[in-house]
Amino acid sequence: MSIRILPNPLGAFPAVRGRRMRQSASLRAMTTEHHLHPAMFVAPLFVVEGKEVRDPIPSMPGYYRFSTDLLKEEITSLYALGIRSVLLFVKVPEELKDNQGKEAINPEGLMQRSIRLVKEIQPEMCVMTDVALDPYSVYGHDGVVEGGEIINDETVEILSRMALSHAQAGADVVAPSDMMDGRISAIRKTLEAEDFIHTGIMAYSAKYASCFYGPFRDALDSAPGFGDKKTYQMNPANIREAVREAQLDEQEGADIVMVKPGMPYLDVVRAVRESVSVPVSVYQVSGEYAMIKAAAQSGWLNEEQAMMESLLAFRRAGADLIATYFAREAAAFLSQTDLS
Repeated sequence: MSIRILPNPLGAFPAVRGRRMRQSASLRAMTTEHHLHPAMFVAPLFVVEGKEVRDPIPSMPGYYRFSTDLLKEEITSLYALGIRSVLLFVKVPEELKDNQGKEAINPEGLMQRSIRLVKEIQPEMCVMTDVALDPYSVYGHDGVVEGGEIINDETVEILSRMALSHAQAGADVVAPSDMMDGRISAIRKTLEAEDFIHTGIMAYSAKYASCFYGPFRDALDSAPGFGDKKTYQMNPANIREAVREAQLDEQEGADIVMVKPGMPYLDVVRAVRESVSVPVSVYQVSGEYAMIKAAAQSGWLNEEQAMMESLLAFRRAGADLIATYFAREAAAFLSQTDLS
């Protein structure tokens, strides 16, 4: 969306007064350009093995890892607030990690069981699933490792089988977050070949090699065991590359493209929105959430106002969907008040 501002002729003031339309709550509501709704939010959920586990994540105040037996209350509550999408992540026990992602394609794995359970609890909840090898890898990387290198094509084959296993379990949308080349095309072909023609793909198209992922890696114990992820995640200095990646993913069959992180990359969200026809998602990542929480706990800013302002910024930049750890709090806020 291009924005054209007409030049004001000399002497326009006082005929032109921008404050006129800000004088009351009603006027501000009438002229609001962007709105938020709970259905725009995607709530990430961390699932772990065990019973009656509601494990707080220290670096993400107010956020938890849940065992599957406690998912019913969480899913029911989120749905009642108007949230219609969850994005599932699993914390894989160390003894099940390897370099080939065998557990990632286990039909009775934690992810696959969690998908089936969420659909049993609330069939209308859109279940999105993380498709990447880092939670399953002994090396903490998003792909197969050989000689210290992350191997692209072998990883893509495993990711395709992983996405298929999620679709077979009932996932509505698979979300490859690995940044391997060609994985969207491969996953789409695999899903089509097995007649999963209605399973969506949300591609992490512009996923940057960011420092803002720290608390997430604590939550899933998925930090890289050596080196970093800069050979597959994107250079924070680049924006044309992000547009190219998003366009390629759209061509390969992605139904949604994503920019991650969020707030430091609003210009990327706007550039991607203007370059593709599919919906654009943005991920307000764990570090962004943790910063707002920490500042609020120190009394340095108002948490609710900072939360809502940041979410509005994503909408203003062009995001159609927002994956955020504030999903529950923001939906509750919207049900009780307005932004006027």
